[in-house]
Amino acid sequence: MASILIGLILVIAALMAALAAWTRYLGRDVENLVPRAGSVRKVPGGAIHYVDLGPRDAPAVVLIHGLSGQLQHFTYGVTDLLKDELRVIALDRPGCGYSTRDSDDLAALPEQARMIWALLEGLDVTRPVLVGHSLGGAVALAMALDRPKGAAALALISPLTHQQNTETGAFQGLAVASPLMRRAIGHTLAVPVARRTAAKVLEEVFRPEPCPADFLVRGGGALGLRPGAFIAASADYMAANSGIRAQQARYADGLVTPGGVLFGAGDAVLDPARHGTPMEGFGLSVGTLPDRGHMLPITAPEACADFIRRMAARAE
Repeated sequence: MASILIGLILVIAALMAALAAWTRYLGRDVENLVPRAGSVRKVPGGAIHYVDLGPRDAPAVVLIHGLSGQLQHFTYGVTDLLKDELRVIALDRPGCGYSTRDSDDLAALPEQARMIWALLEGLDVTRPVLVGHSLGGAVALAMALDRPKGAAALALISPLTHQQNTETGAFQGLAVASPLMRRAIGHTLAVPVARRTAAKVLEEVFRPEPCPADFLVRGGGALGLRPGAFIAASADYMAANSGIRAQQARYADGLVTPGGVLFGAGDAVLDPARHGTPMEGFGLSVGTLPDRGHMLPITAPEACADFIRRMAARAE
């Protein structure tokens, strides 16, 4: 019996090693396809990769991407539309893209807010307009709650603002509570599975609009095909699910920053009626784009840029 057990353990170990090697092989070209776009600055708890565009003496807008994303979601189209008139800083959230964080605990919304504020302090950015897409919207709100007078305005695009009643199928595989198990999956199964299911997941996230053919490179989507991307996304997913309830309870008394929310009417990831409409009660305007989905920075960059300009004009 002991020899059978030892043999089984050796077989499992060999299989895990083979999967890890296959994962490294599959991910070998990703960073050549989507190289680092900007600079990296150390902050307490990690380091943040960012691009800093436009005139330094102009009002600053800070672009914060969503779950499983990276700054290319904004450089795809939005940044070029704004950089001649505003100082535009697009960043990889801590742990995402080419940014790092020291532990999964730093995926918590207040911790991500703290790290991004530290970046902005290092760049001498004061009173920025915070632009957050999807989970980045929850982070932007956490930043505004953390420093009620720190941001000049909020421009929230398809944001996560309240606890979800139902989960999006595209993200169910991220529901891994254990950091150890998260890493085991990330370094073995996650990348091969992501390669096989990417087209279906992107179809679900983008619908009712099509995913652009150049999204994996120009939109940075290929960076999701790395072990670290799964690990960070899983930690973000779990932290957001556990933290958004406490955050939404603070809006009534703590959210004083002006701004607004923009949704696609056909958003299949976050329900506009749940995550958009209630924000009117906390002083934010709410608008929708007909026939649009969740990925507005990619599919509707002109509308997003116009929305950001209008929210910047409301800055206090």
